[in-house]
Amino acid sequence: MYREPKKYEEYAYVLDYLPHGRPGAPRTSHSAQGTLQLLGNEYFTLLEATPRDDAEYNIRDKIFVGKGDRALVDHILGRIAYDDLTSSAKAELPQAIEIVVRENEKRFIDFINDSPSLTPRMHSLELIPGIGKRLMFQILELRERYPFESYEDLKERTSLSDPVKLISRRVLKELSEEEKYYIFTRPV
Repeated sequence: MYREPKKYEEYAYVLDYLPHGRPGAPRTSHSAQGTLQLLGNEYFTLLEATPRDDAEYNIRDKIFVGKGDRALVDHILGRIAYDDLTSSAKAELPQAIEIVVRENEKRFIDFINDSPSLTPRMHSLELIPGIGKRLMFQILELRERYPFESYEDLKERTSLSDPVKLISRRVLKELSEEEKYYIFTRPV
């Protein structure tokens, strides 16, 4: 049986730093050092990690969390659900998502250019807030002529006001609510 290899985050954004650990979380030898709540840069994975003793952290810092020598993270505790985030982390999450969406413009424009139908009556573009049937058909027609090249190109050729905000809203919805379709994140 073929198993897809596990997907790990290489980089993540700091959403919150809890020097005494997360209230209500199980105490382990790692969490006694404190806890970082993070948003992964590739799969939008919500993570908790233990910080290094000698490191300093600022909210929205991009830090290395991948395999190998991590300068700012001692140990990855694991994935967490949206409800496990602190109120501060929840408040930071929309801005961090927007940063990831802006930094990865090609990835999201490729999604706009290549996204498939989900069912005979629903297209994956319709899952993005602000894109209804009429706009979806317009996008499909325009991408057939020639693919979109950037967010700016998408804005100019369609009536989308701010693609970054709309995509970010979809990512936040996938992270914070139970969804039938996940197009940008992995369910916990």
